[in-house]
Order: sequence, then structure tokens, then C-alpha cells
Amino acid sequence: MSMDRLIERIDAMKNPSVAGLDPRLEYVPQYIQDAAFVKKGRTLEAAADAILVFNKALIDALCDVVPAIKPQAAYYEMYGWAGVRTLTETIRYAQEKGMYVMTDGKRNDIGATMTAYATAHLGKVTVDGVELEPFGADALTVNGYLGTDGIQPLLDVCQKYDKGIFVLAKTSTPSSGELQDRLIDGKPVYEIMGEMCEAWGSAQIGRYGYSAVGAVVGATYPEMGKVLRKLMPKTFILVPGYGAQGGKGSDLVHFFNEDGLGAIVNSSRGIIAAYKQEAYAKFGAENFGDASRAAVEAMVADIQGALEAR
Repeated sequence: MSMDRLIERIDAMKNPSVAGLDPRLEYVPQYIQDAAFVKKGRTLEAAADAILVFNKALIDALCDVVPAIKPQAAYYEMYGWAGVRTLTETIRYAQEKGMYVMTDGKRNDIGATMTAYATAHLGKVTVDGVELEPFGADALTVNGYLGTDGIQPLLDVCQKYDKGIFVLAKTSTPSSGELQDRLIDGKPVYEIMGEMCEAWGSAQIGRYGYSAVGAVVGATYPEMGKVLRKLMPKTFILVPGYGAQGGKGSDLVHFFNEDGLGAIVNSSRGIIAAYKQEAYAKFGAENFGDASRAAVEAMVADIQGALEAR
């Protein structure tokens, strides 16, 4: 099962983190950009090529210490077809290096349209009798607020192709409470969504006790994460908001179960743009991969230290 593979990667590396590959062009060292511009001019194709070079170097630097990557689809789609190609090649390259890949797409719709989204990101399409994999990620972030009609097609594809999903429950954004904290029959919406995640995954439980349906719960709301952890014992939690958004290791302890599993913590620009931070400036742009690796090591020490102290 998909979540089993993720858990095995986390256990092998003793690292419950995921590197968010959200590559704004300004994060890419200038020498990489310049090389792409020489070949293809100042075009969308050149930008996408530069990002791919950047991503591959990051993957090379991190693949033996980080269990997973999480490319945010929007940062690739903004460069049109060339960016989508870069997303596809990034997914393939990371998987070749043994990494688990969760595409951050936050997709949802209903019926045939949702089946198409699920097939595109997690499944396979048939072209004149030949079965082909469009993107091939291991998991996809999705929006559950369309209800079961929007989730069931994903569950079907997950079952068929051994994939996973992470459903938005309590997001890290400051305005999330405008909807997610509202009460229905005395219960906040995010708790209802957590209960739905647990129910949706109940038919696809892996060998470690976690289902194919995970939940997204922001590090910026640790008390709510504590509540959701109890409500969702079989649901793996993807935790955004670490680092740049304010989350720290001590905020995360309640996202994990007593077995030390149950959560994976995302950091995006804190890892991929580490060389731009004062703490890692000594590495320079030429050694940005080493800076990212050092940032991961500091992040893991922070999280593991907090878990050991709880």
C-alpha cells in the first residue's frame, strides 16, 4: 500500500519530513537561469528547464536523507506546457532515486471529472489499447469539501493503482478558520472533515495500521492537530506550515501517534531556498544542494528532539 511505502521510507531514514518542491524562479541560482536563457531565450520553456535542473540537483542532494518530495502543481502550471513537462520529469526523477512523491494539487470535482483528475495524477489512461501513466505520483492532496461524490473516484483509483490521498482538514492559512472553525451541531467543520477522512480510508488499511486516506493539518494550529490526531488514529497527517510559516518542532509532537508514526512534516522554501538564508549563506549559490541538506538535518534534529522530550 502507498502509505506503507511512505512509512518504510520514513523509518529507514529516521526522518518524518517531506521537501516541498515549490520552485519560484527567483529561488533558482542565477547561473542556472542564465544557462537556460542562453539556450532558449527568456521564454517559458527556458524557465521550466532551469527549474528542472534545480529540482534534479535538489533531489540528488536529498534523496538519501529525505523520504519524500511534494511538488506544488501550481508552480509548474504557471509556466504552461513546459512547466507541466518539468513537473512530470521531476516526479519521474525522484521516483528513480527511490523517493515517495506526493503532488500538491488540491484537486476536486465530482463524477467523471474527478475520475479524470484522479486518473491523471495517480492512475493510468488507455491510448488505443496501450495503458500509460500521465504523472504517476504516489499520492495527491485533495479538497474534500465537495463530499463523498468528490472523494469516491479517488478511492477507486487508489485501490486499483495502490496510491494515496491527503485531504484538506485544517489548513495552515490564517483565514482557514473562516470556514473550517465554524460549528455544525456544536462541532467545528475541521473535526467533521477529520471524521470523514477516517471513514473514507477504513476500507484501505495498510500493514502498519494507516489507511490510504491521509489528512492535511497545519503546524500553525497545534491544539487542533492534537484533537484531530485522536479523532483520526488510522489517518496519516501531512503537516504544512513548518519553518517559514512559523511552525516549529515543539508544535508538532501531538501530530504523531505514540508509536512515533502518523505524520510527515513539510518544509518548502526553508529547504529549497536554504542557501538564501543567513544560517546557510556560507554554502553559496553554487552549493545550494548542500545548504538544503543542512537545513533538512536541522529540521530533523528539531522534530526528533521535540518527540524525544514529550
